[in-house]
Amino acid sequence: MSGSLTIGPDRHGRTVAIAEGRIAGRPSPGAPALACPDGEIAAGHVCAHTHLYSGLAPYGMPPADPAPEGFLEILERVWWRLDRALDAEALRAAARDYVAHALLAGTTALVDHHESPRFIEGPMAILAEACEDLGMRALLCYGATERNGGRDEARRGLAECGRIAATPLIRGLVGLHASFTVSDETIREAGNLARWLGTVLHIHVAEARSDVEDARSRGFDGPLERLMALDALVPGSILAHGVHLSPDQVKAAEAASCWLVQNPRSNEGNGVGYASSLASSRHVALGTDGWNADMEEEERVLFRLAERHGDTGATGRLAAGQTLIAERFGFTASGLQPGAPGDVVVREDGRVRQVVIDGHVVVRDGKLARDDIGAIEAEARQQATRLWDRMAVL
Repeated sequence: MSGSLTIGPDRHGRTVAIAEGRIAGRPSPGAPALACPDGEIAAGHVCAHTHLYSGLAPYGMPPADPAPEGFLEILERVWWRLDRALDAEALRAAARDYVAHALLAGTTALVDHHESPRFIEGPMAILAEACEDLGMRALLCYGATERNGGRDEARRGLAECGRIAATPLIRGLVGLHASFTVSDETIREAGNLARWLGTVLHIHVAEARSDVEDARSRGFDGPLERLMALDALVPGSILAHGVHLSPDQVKAAEAASCWLVQNPRSNEGNGVGYASSLASSRHVALGTDGWNADMEEEERVLFRLAERHGDTGATGRLAAGQTLIAERFGFTASGLQPGAPGDVVVREDGRVRQVVIDGHVVVRDGKLARDDIGAIEAEARQQATRLWDRMAVL
């Protein structure tokens, strides 16, 4: 149930009222108060594209041997091995650890894209439970693909997207891994399913040149044009990366009312390039593609790379994620405006002290309000050891 709360005044004299999970123009009579005389109130950050299943990677994931050369080998030797090794216990630990650290960093909403090809039926319930238990707002989907088991694997992945139950904190999306790992039939089915469920598509697009080359080999100008031709891009769809889209293609995505999500740390780490053309759209949010959800760190990297590449249009992408979330949850505003989600962060000297989501306190005095970070990390370390053993025999 959505909560009511009055936060402040902070050190600038600002007070924010939340009524039934939404920012309100005035406090609700009798609503509890959260004092923060030394703090600064701000809207929570949004990570607009990530992979919760990567949550165990910081706990000693072994390097690939031999070392990958190029993006496709990074996928094949690292991430596609990891996702095949996932089971329910490892995924639960990964999700809880990722969500917990995201909350402590002041992130109040995650847009997740999941894959676990040996565990297709059931992961959405585990991810939703991890978010609900800790109080995180999230958009969830299974990234359907044909790269392991063909069309049957894709159908099962799409079916898993249909099992996501809407709650005050959770909404479902329809996911595809990327154009280069699915057939035309699967792309059409994804678009039809998104319309039937009343939601949108979430997919990696033009992250590397290989995605573009694959679409061209199939007779399309690129992966974006392929998705459009097959009627999969429901308005509001979320296209991650877009590194190798041209300015005209980015404008076409905006004209189709699609969101683009830039992931600077991941793109730099994977050596796929910098998404300069995204400056051609006003609908660009910021994600991490599985890196930790410290969005201030992600924005610092964005600005560093933008300066290096002469990109003067990179501002506002962190705030844009708030608009994306408001759209998907049916809020009438974003940020701290009346009608926006009741997702608020209080910082003192730059450090996150209080986090409120849907009107409920989920971080209090710099600590999780609903669980213990030490216990969550201990479980993550234990499950990480199991996961690396499983990966080693794949």
